Order: sequence, then C-alpha cells, then structure tokens
Amino acid sequence: MKKILITDGMDKNAVQTLKNKGFNVEEKFYDEDNLKEKIKEVDAVVVRSATKIKKDIIDEALKTGRLKMIIRGGVGLDNIDVDYATGNNIVVKNTPLASTNAVAELVLCEMLVLSRHVKIANLKLKNGIWDKKNLKGNEIAGKVLGLVGFGRIANSIADKAVKLGMKVLYTDIDKFKEDTDDIKYAELEEVIKNADFVTVHTPLTDKTKYMFDKKQFEMMKDTAFFINCARGGIANEQALLDAINEGQIAGAAIDCFEDEPAPMKELLDHPKVSVTPHIGASTEEAQMRIGDEITDIITDYFL
Repeated sequence: MKKILITDGMDKNAVQTLKNKGFNVEEKFYDEDNLKEKIKEVDAVVVRSATKIKKDIIDEALKTGRLKMIIRGGVGLDNIDVDYATGNNIVVKNTPLASTNAVAELVLCEMLVLSRHVKIANLKLKNGIWDKKNLKGNEIAGKVLGLVGFGRIANSIADKAVKLGMKVLYTDIDKFKEDTDDIKYAELEEVIKNADFVTVHTPLTDKTKYMFDKKQFEMMKDTAFFINCARGGIANEQALLDAINEGQIAGAAIDCFEDEPAPMKELLDHPKVSVTPHIGASTEEAQMRIGDEITDIITDYFL
C-alpha cells in the first residue's frame, strides 16, 4: 500500500477519495526535524506553502529511496527544490489550473478595497469616527490595470477587469495576445508608469527577487496602488513601505510576504495597506479543484 503524507491540509473529499482508492493517507504537519524522519517512510508528499521541501529534506528521503513524488497544492514551487528533486528521479507536480479564478477574484477585491478606502473607513468607524466627507474614493471603471506577468491568473484578471470597464496593460517575457482596444502589451517600465493599479503575477526566482524596489515604486503614479498576490520577495517590502509613507504611491494590498507567517508589522498596521494571510487560493471551490487535481496526479502515477 502506497503511503501519502499530506502536511498542510487538503480538501476532505479528496482525502477520502485517495483512501477509497487504497492509499494509506496521513494528514499531519511536521516541523523540519521530524519531517526529515517521516519523509523516509512515504511514497508521496503533498504540501502547500507552509512545508518546505529543500535539499536537506530530500537527502533524507534518498536514504530509503521510497519517495517518488512531491506535489504542491497550488501554483508556485519556490518552497520545493525542484531541480534537486527531479535530478534524483523524484517527480515534482503542482496544480496550476485549480486556483486561477480564486486568486483573480482576490486581486479584483483588493482593487476595490484600495480605491474605495475600505480599510481606512473600517478602522475609523471602529474607533468611533464618522468621516464620510474625507473618504471619497474612485471607481475602477476607466482606470488602467497593469499586469506584470501574463499567465493564467493574469489572463483571468484581465478578462474580468475589461468587463468592469478597465483598460489593461500587460508585460511578460512573451507577447501572448494581439493588442485590442482594451488589452495591450507594453514594456515593464511603461506598465509601471501608466497603470493605476500594478499587480504582479510572476514566480519568485533569482530574476524576479525584488523586481519591485525603490526605483520601480518611484516610477509609479502617486495615485497608483501596488498589489502582490503572487509571492513574497517579488517586492522589497521596506522600499514599498517607504514609497507609501513618502507619498510616492497611494497604497498597497499584500497577500504574500517575505516572512510568513510573521510579516513586517509596519505593513500589517498601515492604514493604506490591505493585508491578507496568503489566502489567494483559499476558497471552498478552489480547494475542491486542487484536491481533485492532486487525486488525479497521484492516481495516474501510482495506479
């Protein structure tokens, strides 16, 4: 019987499906030291963002040679040493399709939160301040959305944004679409300078680490907002904080932080920063799709 370790949780129906198919499934989070021992006993491990499968963990798995597959329930793979795993004949998979709509909807949600000053209004009202006259916001219709990276999630955001009356500029290593009246390709600098909302949708790599730093924030409109629902580390958080405090940009929304689960407190407390604890894919629907996709991956490989 093949043993599957699920460390960061998974949809309960998908877990039951795996059990019904004859897999021995354990759902438990292990810290790094204990994971080094446990990893020797399993045929596949399913993680999300909390568990890191780096070289030292893989080295322990190689001592028994039992581990055949690592699956990330989500899009990114930066918490897995993919090259080292695949170089040692361990298959690495993720679920790139399942969370597309969930993340896209969160980005749209944050654009509305920022443009209508929802966080500031919420904080003031909770403190007994009825400040209606100073909370005039803006509509997103007619504004320019700048997408940095144009994969599945960014494509979904672009389509939704256009339906809400926005114009879209996107940049990527490739030009994916013919320009239309509403969606156009542009170089990174043009996107940054012209967008009312700049949102990033790239993996975290050596090339994208601090892609947004002091220079990039200085290029943005002082009325523009920055949104990161991709990966922590794409933006230099201190530079972002400085840009907001100095009035170089109007505010930000952050779902992914450099230091999780203990992000920079100044960002968490800032009235012009909307923060969420990496919940981009945290919808009932997305988790069901992720679970189904993981079940298919495991079944196709082992059965």
